[in-house]
Amino acid sequence: MNIELSAVWTRMQNLLQSFLVTIPNFLIGLLVFLIFMGIARLASNAVSSVAGRAGQPRGISLVFSRIVSWLVLAVGVLVSLTVIFPTLTAASLFGALGVSGVAIGFAFKDIFQNLLAGILILVTRPFRIGDQIVSGDHEGVVEDIQVRATLLRTYDNRRVVIPNSELYTNRVTVNTAYPQRRLSVTVGIGYGDDIAAARKLILDTLEGLDGLLKDPAPNVLVRELGDFSVNLDVRFWIDPPVRKEAVEAQDSVLEAIHNALPAAGFDLPFPTQQVLFHDQTETADGDRNKQREGWPARQNNPQSRQAAQHDARQNPEHQNPGQQNPGQQNQEQTPQP
Repeated sequence: MNIELSAVWTRMQNLLQSFLVTIPNFLIGLLVFLIFMGIARLASNAVSSVAGRAGQPRGISLVFSRIVSWLVLAVGVLVSLTVIFPTLTAASLFGALGVSGVAIGFAFKDIFQNLLAGILILVTRPFRIGDQIVSGDHEGVVEDIQVRATLLRTYDNRRVVIPNSELYTNRVTVNTAYPQRRLSVTVGIGYGDDIAAARKLILDTLEGLDGLLKDPAPNVLVRELGDFSVNLDVRFWIDPPVRKEAVEAQDSVLEAIHNALPAAGFDLPFPTQQVLFHDQTETADGDRNKQREGWPARQNNPQSRQAAQHDARQNPEHQNPGQQNPGQQNQEQTPQP
């Protein structure tokens, strides 16, 4: 029992001595890592400064400064580990990293894919920070383009995190890519209204509105002949092309047209429906001068069904053979014994 306790005590003494020996190495390794943290911050600021002088967008400087900072920190971690554990050499460390590189690549495939897509987005610049874009079901302002994802702030003040690979491979509509934007609203007038006069009145009304560009000038086109109205497509341009300006411009245009057209005698029709009830037992059924289905009358209108049956009973000899009842036809075709 004494022998076993002495062996345990000896083992604990060895561990304590190893820990005491490791403490200076640990402190030195921590100091080395702090130094590399400072170097990473300086390198990040230097990359941001160089990118700013080169005229690159803020998003590119942010991403590349982060990448440089991560690389410097990774080197700092490796150097700190070799200081804390002297038996751990750089060759063995890089060998372990090489063996596990394939596993790490498969495990972080999505992260690397989003990282590469984010770099390509920043280099090719299909959109920038501050642009208003539409991606799938989401629309809003680009707040930040990070290494893994892009942050989108919707118009109702919510944040949407979209992976960079999705933005790079799918369709994205950039509403603020150009300094001007064309908008359109649809207005319906009656079929009896003069289209040319309505077009002139709408264009005159738009000239007095603020926020609409004179060049390109607004125009009005006949969009379609609808079920109950002639639909006009009113097109106009605004600058800047942001969401707030677009909504306010459409509001002012629709309000002005709604006030101007009825004041000038133009009709703004609303959907109407006519329900026709067809009853074949009516006495006027078949007579287009009297029936209620709304069919247009002709010069030679056929007789109503009741009048035709009455004439057939009064003059059976003038009955059309093709209009004989089926019972009579079957009776005539039955052979006599």
